[in-house]
Amino acid sequence: MRLRRLTAYTIRVPLKRAFRHASAERIESENVVARCELADGTIGWGEGVPRSYVTGETPEGCLIQLASSRLSDQLTNDCTSWAEVIALCERFELAEVADNPRGCYGNALRCAVELSVLDAFGRLFGEPISRIVEHLPQAQAIRKHSDQVRYSTTIDAESNDRLWRSALKMRVYGFRQCKVKVGVAGQSDVERLRIIRRWLGSRVDIRVDANEAWPVERLTERSEAIRPFNVSCIEQPCPHEQLAELAQLRPKLGMPIMLDESLTSRADAERAIALRACDLFNIRLSKCGGYLRSLELAAIAHENGLGYQLGCHPGETGILSAAGRHWATSVRGIRYWEGSYDRHVLRENVTREDVTFGYGGIARALNGLGLGVTVDPQAIQRLATRSESFDF
Repeated sequence: MRLRRLTAYTIRVPLKRAFRHASAERIESENVVARCELADGTIGWGEGVPRSYVTGETPEGCLIQLASSRLSDQLTNDCTSWAEVIALCERFELAEVADNPRGCYGNALRCAVELSVLDAFGRLFGEPISRIVEHLPQAQAIRKHSDQVRYSTTIDAESNDRLWRSALKMRVYGFRQCKVKVGVAGQSDVERLRIIRRWLGSRVDIRVDANEAWPVERLTERSEAIRPFNVSCIEQPCPHEQLAELAQLRPKLGMPIMLDESLTSRADAERAIALRACDLFNIRLSKCGGYLRSLELAAIAHENGLGYQLGCHPGETGILSAAGRHWATSVRGIRYWEGSYDRHVLRENVTREDVTFGYGGIARALNGLGLGVTVDPQAIQRLATRSESFDF
């Protein structure tokens, strides 16, 4: 079976409230959605969330890059097994339309296309996409099956007068892990963490995410200031350009460091490992180039004694939420879980099924065919700002 048509959409997804951190603030998410159609009419869907400050991509740039790529030369092989589908996806390379020294430009677009292919063939084969890990040799050491996952929550850079309400709500809802956004100009990280810890209680695991806002020369001071609040990890404290300096300082901090903006590709992972720059990777399917490359990064982390979390982008629809669920329930050793915020964040979704986590962040594994969710084409059309189709 082979591909017959690929359609890419840029969509604007409205959020229920503004989401703010040190690098950006948004009231809507601009995403890329891919629709893959096989020769027998089987349809698959995928999604990516391009962020210019992470991988350099923009939604409009994604469609330009896709149109410039040799799709008919790469996506038209017959596939009759997962091994052949994996080989097809691994051979897929997007056109080089911009400088790409870190190998991450196009990752969100690649994620959308790859997921649509995996979803379509999963439906054709009568299996969920989580079965892919069984057919990927380099991922056997991290392979597992879980019936459920327990997601963490996030408190963004909201004002202090709302913090206690948010923290109390997270505690009542039964979350065991909470990420706190820090490093926003005009806010006191110490005061915010004091309020949050007081209302969350002592049992909830708190980690912080600075989104590159803490310069390395202030990192020791900042980390010491938050130590009393029993923070389990600091995510991306410094700008990517200061990665080497962060590596030199990390052993002295006495607090685990996770890379996010500095971890977008295999090249990034290898450099981080060579420098000994971190303790954990934040692996996000869109940021890291798709389901398969994210599995590869988790395997690299595992081989080198590093931890990893499954991350997400604010504004992911049910398509990426479902993909993240499959990934989360088929990979061992995940330290923190993020995703499936759908109903809590989105004003409108594109899947008919609601895959939002439940009480305590608990969510069941998805066992349906492909991604296990049904995309509403009318919702895609309502949210779409542009589309391009390619026939093979």
